[in-house]
Amino acid sequence: MKNGKKTIIYQVLPRLFGNDNAQLVSNGTIEQNGCGKFSAFTDPVLAEIREMQFNYIWYTGILEHATQTDYTAFDIPNDRPENVKGKAGSPYAIKDYYAVDPDLADDVSHRMEEFESLIVRTHRAGLKVIIDFVPNHVAVSNQNFDPLNFYYYPGSDRRVHDYEWTDTVKLNYSNRDTWQKMLDILLFWSAKKVDGFRCDMAEMVPVEFWEWVIPQVKEKYPQVIFIAEIYNPDQYRNYVYRGHFDYIYDKVGLYDTLRAVMAGQQSASAITQHWQLLGELQAHMLNFLENHDEQRIASDFFAGDARKARPAMFITATLNTNPYMIYFGQELGERGMDSEGFSGLDGRTSIFDYWSVSTVREWRKGIHPEISRFYQELLYISQMPAVAQGKFYDLMYANPAGKHFNPDKHYVYLRGNEEEIILFSVNFDDKPVNLRVFIPDDAFRYFGIAPDMISEEIQDNVINIHVEAHKGVICYLAN
Repeated sequence: MKNGKKTIIYQVLPRLFGNDNAQLVSNGTIEQNGCGKFSAFTDPVLAEIREMQFNYIWYTGILEHATQTDYTAFDIPNDRPENVKGKAGSPYAIKDYYAVDPDLADDVSHRMEEFESLIVRTHRAGLKVIIDFVPNHVAVSNQNFDPLNFYYYPGSDRRVHDYEWTDTVKLNYSNRDTWQKMLDILLFWSAKKVDGFRCDMAEMVPVEFWEWVIPQVKEKYPQVIFIAEIYNPDQYRNYVYRGHFDYIYDKVGLYDTLRAVMAGQQSASAITQHWQLLGELQAHMLNFLENHDEQRIASDFFAGDARKARPAMFITATLNTNPYMIYFGQELGERGMDSEGFSGLDGRTSIFDYWSVSTVREWRKGIHPEISRFYQELLYISQMPAVAQGKFYDLMYANPAGKHFNPDKHYVYLRGNEEEIILFSVNFDDKPVNLRVFIPDDAFRYFGIAPDMISEEIQDNVINIHVEAHKGVICYLAN
C-alpha cells in the first residue's frame, strides 16, 4: 500500500494487447497473425487504465526471449525450433536479459528506446511499471552467462533442462558469479526507472540469494517492489522476512479457496480458515483470480460465466489492505476459449503464440461490456479509506447456519475505521437471498465507533440485506 492507496496491479501481455487483427490462423506466424507493440499503450489508453484505479501495470514478456521469428537482420541469432514453445516463444525463456523483445517494437533497431518511452508514458499517466525477473532458468540460446553458471547432467557437458520448461536450462546458484550477474541485471532495469519485479518461480532460487540481492537493489532504488511467485506456504515467512519480498502470490491459499467455493467444492466458511492461517502475512499477499498461468474465469474450464466471479472478486479486492491484481481482459469477461496453436484449447490466453484477444480488441474500439461496470465500481470501492487502510472484522463466527444465512454459500465481513464501517455481504449461490446478518457489539468497539454513529437500519444488532445470485453488496453501518 503506497500513500494510503491499495496497490492494484493490471497485468498485460503487450504482444496480445495491441494486436487488432481478427483474422487469425492457429499456430500462425507474426506475418500472418500480427503482434501488439509498445506503441499501443498510448497516453489515452494508459489514462483509461489509471482512471480505473490501477496504480501499477505489469508488462509481461518485455525481455528478449527465444522465438521462431527470424531477426537475424538485426544481429539477433535464430533459435532452434525444438528449443522454442510456440511460434512466438515463452516470455520465460530469456534470451538476453539486457534487451527487450523485438516483436514489440515498431523499429526493431530502436526497441530499447521504444520501451524507455513506454516507461515515460506510463509514469506520466500516474502508473508504475513492473516487469518480469526470471532468475531460475534461461533460454537454451542465452548468452549472458558463462558455462559455470549452469547445472549439468552428471558426467556430461549437457546443461540441465528445467523440469517441464524444456525450452530452458537451469541456472546454478552454488556459483556466486550467478548472484552477481543477477544483481547487475536488476540494477540495469531499476536504473531505467522500472518500479518493480515479479520474480518468476522465486522459491526455486535459494532464499539466501534474495536475502543478499533485494537489500542491495533497494539501497539504490528504495521505491522498487519485489513480488514472489511462490506456491509453498511453508516458505512464505522465509521469503518475506528473510528474503525481503514485499508481496507473495496468494495462489495456494485464497485463489484455490475461492475457486473451490465457486465450484461448490468447499464452504464459504473456508475463507475464514484461510486468513487465520496467514496471520500477519496477510498484508504481504497478492490476491488474484486470473493471471497468465491460470484459466480464465469465464472459460468452460472454470466458471463458464464471468458474472459468477463477482462474489469472489469482492473478497479478492476488499478482504484486507493487501494488493490485488487483474489480468487484462478479465474485466471484460474474456473467455480464453481459443485454440491459438502451441497453447491449445485450455481456457487460458496463450503466452506462446501470436494472437489477439477479442474482448480487448473491442475495448480498444471503445466497446465496454456490462461486466466491466462491475469491475470499475469494485476498484473504486477498494480504494475507499475504510477498505484501503481500514481494519477487517470477520462476521462468520457470529452468523451460524440458519433460515436466513448459509455459511456454505454466504460470506460476511466488516471493513472500517473510526469514521465509518462498511458491511460486505457476498452470495456464492445461484439464487438470491435475504440475509439477516448479526453484528455483535464487539465489532463496533473494535472499530471505535460510538453508539450514536450506528445506522438506524440495525435493529437489535441485526441488519437485513438482499443479495442477488453471484453478487456482493456493501452497506454503510456507521459514518
